[in-house]
Amino acid sequence: METAAFEPSMLLAILPEIGLVVLALTLLVFDLVWKDQRCGRLGLYTAAGVTVLAILSIIFSRPAAEPQLIFGGMLRLDAAGFVFRMIFLIGAGLTALFAIKQDDLCLHGEFYVLMLISTLGLCLMASSADIIMLYLSIETASIPLYALAGFLIRDKKSVEAGIKYLLFGAMTSAVMLYGFSLMYGFTGTTQLYQLAQGFEAGNVPFLPLAAASLMVLVGFGFKVSAVPFHFWAPDVYEGSATPVAAFLSTASKAAGFAVLLRVLLALFPSHVGQIWPVTIAILSGVSMIVGNLLAMNQKNIKRLLAYSSIAQAGYILIGVAAGTEIGISAAIYYLMSYLVTNMAAFGLVAIVGQAVGSDDLDAYAGLSRRAPLLGLVMLVSLLSLGGVPPFAGFFGKLWVFGAAVESGMAWLAILGALNSVAALYYYLRVLKVVYLDRSPDEKLSFKLVPPWVFALVVCVAGILVLGFLFAPWYGWATQAAQAFAFLN
Repeated sequence: METAAFEPSMLLAILPEIGLVVLALTLLVFDLVWKDQRCGRLGLYTAAGVTVLAILSIIFSRPAAEPQLIFGGMLRLDAAGFVFRMIFLIGAGLTALFAIKQDDLCLHGEFYVLMLISTLGLCLMASSADIIMLYLSIETASIPLYALAGFLIRDKKSVEAGIKYLLFGAMTSAVMLYGFSLMYGFTGTTQLYQLAQGFEAGNVPFLPLAAASLMVLVGFGFKVSAVPFHFWAPDVYEGSATPVAAFLSTASKAAGFAVLLRVLLALFPSHVGQIWPVTIAILSGVSMIVGNLLAMNQKNIKRLLAYSSIAQAGYILIGVAAGTEIGISAAIYYLMSYLVTNMAAFGLVAIVGQAVGSDDLDAYAGLSRRAPLLGLVMLVSLLSLGGVPPFAGFFGKLWVFGAAVESGMAWLAILGALNSVAALYYYLRVLKVVYLDRSPDEKLSFKLVPPWVFALVVCVAGILVLGFLFAPWYGWATQAAQAFAFLN
C-alpha cells in the first residue's frame, strides 16, 4: 500500500471533516444573529448540517475497493473509516436534536460547536494511519468532550463530572502517548502500517513490545470504558447533561473501538498476535461481569445505563478478541445497533428528566400511561440492549457469540450468553416500573416537541431495520472488516 501524491481530488476524501469545520464556524455566526430564537434553530441547523454532510459523504467520499494512504500517509481512506464516519455523524445529529428545548444547552451555540469539533476528531481518529495523527485526533475529540461533560456549570454534579473526566482522560492519554513514543523508538517510524515490519526488522524483544502495547491499550480501554478503565463512566454519565452522556456512550465509544481495531490489526496482523486474543477476552469477560453486577442495584437510570454501557463494551470486545473477519464484522455491526439503541434510551431519559426534573428510577413509574410513545421507546431500547429478538441487539449478540465459537473461544461465548440473561434482570426491572408501577401524579403529561419525536422515531426505526433487514448492514460491516484486514 503506497502513499499517493497530493491531488485536489483528495479534498473530497475529507469533505465531511471540512464540512464540520465550516458548520462550526457558521454556528458561531448564527448564535449571534438568532439570539432569542437560538434554542430551536441552532439544534435544527446542526442536525440538518451533519445530515447533509453524511449524504455528501455517501455521494462523493466513498472509498475505493483498495485502501489508500493520503496526505503524506497521515490518513487512510478505506471502508472502515467511512462506516465509522457515518456512525459519528448520525450520533452527532441525534444528539443535537435531543438537546433542543433543554435550556442549559440549546441557548448556547458553543455547546453545538464543541460537539462538532469533537465529531471532527472522532472522524479523524477512525481514519488515522500515523500515530502522531492518531494522538492529535484523540485529543481533538477528547478536549471538547471534557468541556461538554462539565457544561452545566451551575450543577455541582456536572462540574464534578467534567473534572473527573478530564483527570482520568489526561492520565490515560499520557500513558498511551508514552506507549506510542516507545513504539517509535523501537522502529524509527510513526507510520501505523509500518510498525509491524519495524518490530520484526529490529528484533524487538517481547517484553518491551508488550509493555508499550499495554500502555496504548490503557488509552483505548478508557475510550471504550472497559474494566478496569471504567471508573469514570458512572459519575460522568450521571453528572453530565443527558445528551452529552448519550454522545459519550455511543459515538465516542465507537471511535475507541475503531482505533482499537485499527491499531491492533496493524501491529499484530497475524490473528492479532499470540497473546492479544486472550488479553482482550479477559477484558471482555471482566467488563461484562462487573458492568452487569453493578447495574443491578442502581436507582438512578443514568448510572444504570452507564454500567450497562460497560457491559455492552464487554460484548463488543468478544468480536475483537475473536480477531477474525467475522469477529470484526460482528463488532462493527454491534456498534451500529448500539448507536441507535443507546441513543433511544438516553434520548428518552433526557426528555423525562427535562419534564420531571429527576433521573431516579422512581420518576418512571407509570410512564407507559402518562406517555405511551415514551413507554414504547423504553421497551424497544431496553429489550434490544438485553438481546431479545427480533431487535438489533439480538443479532449483534448472536453474531459476536458465533464469532467467538468459530475462533475457538466457546467459553467466552457461553460467558457472554450467561451475562445477557443476567442483564435482563435490571432491564426488565426498569420496564416493570414503566408499565406496572403507579405514580402519585399519573396525570402529569409530557410535552414532546417535534425534533424529539423525530429523533426517537429514527432510533426505533433503526433498531427495527437493523434487526429485520440484516443483509445490507451485514454487508457494510463486512466491507469495513475487510478494510481493516488489508494491511499491505
